Amino acid sequence: MGKIHRLASDLVNQIAAGEVVERPASIVKELVENALDAGATRVRVDVEQGGLELVRVSDDGEGMSREDALLALERHATSKIAAFDDLARLATFGFRGEALPSIASVSSLVLVTRREDDDEGTEIAAGAARTASRARGTTVEVRELFANVPARRKFLKAAPTEAAHVGEVVLHAALARPDVTFVLARDGKIAREHLRAASRRERAVASLGEPRLVACRGERGPLHLEAHLGPPERARAGAGSLHLLVNGRPVRDRPLARAVAQAYGSVLEPGRFPIGVVYVDLPPELVDVNVHPQKSEVRFDDARALFDTVTRELFAGLAKVFAIPALGPSSRPWLPPPSRGYVPSSAPPFPLAEPSTTRSVIADDLAALMPPPSAAPETSPSGAAGDDGLFSTRGFYAALRFVAQVRGTFLVCEGEDALYVIDQHAADERRNFDKLRRAFETRAVAVQKLLVPEIVELSPNEAAALAEHEDVALRLGVEVRSAGPSSVAVHGVPALLARARPERLVRDLLAELSRGSELARPFSGAVDLVLATMACHGSIRAGDAVSPEQAQALVASLDGVDFSGHCPHGRPVLLRIPFTELERRVGR
Repeated sequence: MGKIHRLASDLVNQIAAGEVVERPASIVKELVENALDAGATRVRVDVEQGGLELVRVSDDGEGMSREDALLALERHATSKIAAFDDLARLATFGFRGEALPSIASVSSLVLVTRREDDDEGTEIAAGAARTASRARGTTVEVRELFANVPARRKFLKAAPTEAAHVGEVVLHAALARPDVTFVLARDGKIAREHLRAASRRERAVASLGEPRLVACRGERGPLHLEAHLGPPERARAGAGSLHLLVNGRPVRDRPLARAVAQAYGSVLEPGRFPIGVVYVDLPPELVDVNVHPQKSEVRFDDARALFDTVTRELFAGLAKVFAIPALGPSSRPWLPPPSRGYVPSSAPPFPLAEPSTTRSVIADDLAALMPPPSAAPETSPSGAAGDDGLFSTRGFYAALRFVAQVRGTFLVCEGEDALYVIDQHAADERRNFDKLRRAFETRAVAVQKLLVPEIVELSPNEAAALAEHEDVALRLGVEVRSAGPSSVAVHGVPALLARARPERLVRDLLAELSRGSELARPFSGAVDLVLATMACHGSIRAGDAVSPEQAQALVASLDGVDFSGHCPHGRPVLLRIPFTELERRVGR
């Protein structure tokens, strides 16, 4: 008798279930996706003890006949695809035909379904079918999860943790399909209800609990991008609050998340990600969803081009929006002059040579920057591209009148409707960073020659690293030459940062090189970090006295600067105090 034999079908199903069913949330994901593929407009999810005791998903979709319901519990039985080529044009969440049989192999599953025109419904339990009463749609009830695989059950977390994972799955489904109502009940009580929304933005604002989401939409070649992202000061460690959807499918993709974070420039520290949701829509043949049984990972046809384009397109919208100070609830917002939309001119096409049509949505964005109960201002017209951009701050800072310097640190300015307190170091740092970054991108960083070169002692490894990247250092405005086995002579520094110590700038550069950063690449996070650090050390410090003329010029210079509301490291540049608030405080 041979050694090789066929495994029993129930064992095959249990093995396959290990890839599909990790925890109760995996079951909810598969069943909710089936409901959406069936055309449901309302989906209810009930769990008990975090799903350890019960998972029930009910929908009002098209339902199934008795024959189809029985077949749906067999492995690799599906209505989603019929041929291999169908994988390249998927329009459904499911397609493998593995979910229901995998779930049934590790639990007690009952399925009840009925089509609109059928006189009676069907209930299937333990492989047997009988007549049942139900309105149109399908209900799948799962109990005794992993009862027959106790080794798997012991690895599940406590009920509250499992319930949190279920909530995350429902949230992702709600973000993917704003046209569908989702209800989540835990232990008999409704925990969350995502009511049907008119748009992705409406669903994102309602579901994420962040009122200051900025809307950015853009197109480049076949790529359509829509994002609703929070301000940099609300960013969190890790990408758990940044939700990514590719062709409507929630995915986990660390490089894509980093591309989104990189659009904030140096405002976000490494490892921090914004709150929000990003929708990436592109032709199905440019993305492979058949990577993992859980369908939460994808591969892109040209990942590098896509990530670069996402960064550039989002940067084009975010940089202008976060230049506008957040407005108080009792004042009229400052509006930029009527403009014609914003279109970046230098972003490479992805992957077809078609123009970009990036734009930010002024009504949404300004409303998002105003806490309730503020009313949204009227929108400015949008159309063709213009130099100022839809969210140019041109004229806003110049309109502020400098009043006084306080504690050698803050510049107090008077605006039409408020007092503005500006951090002089953060403002100068942002101005210098913006100039350095633009000069770096155009290879035009002006170098200030030193009358006497400054010798900097380095370790042999540091000296070798600097010699290897001498061209990059020069692009950054730091002119160095070898002065011995472990020392360099600094002959020039960026003209904008002439007040900074040359040794400090060299060591800032070495700090990034020691991390193996890709400094030569445009729009690289490493470039932003080193430029931000250099700008910091070369800017006006707290405690430096400035004349009224210098202060007024510094404030006015922020007009048109990207992200001028934040320093390169993410700290706010200014604080706004409405006159109405001052009057209230003194009882006027």
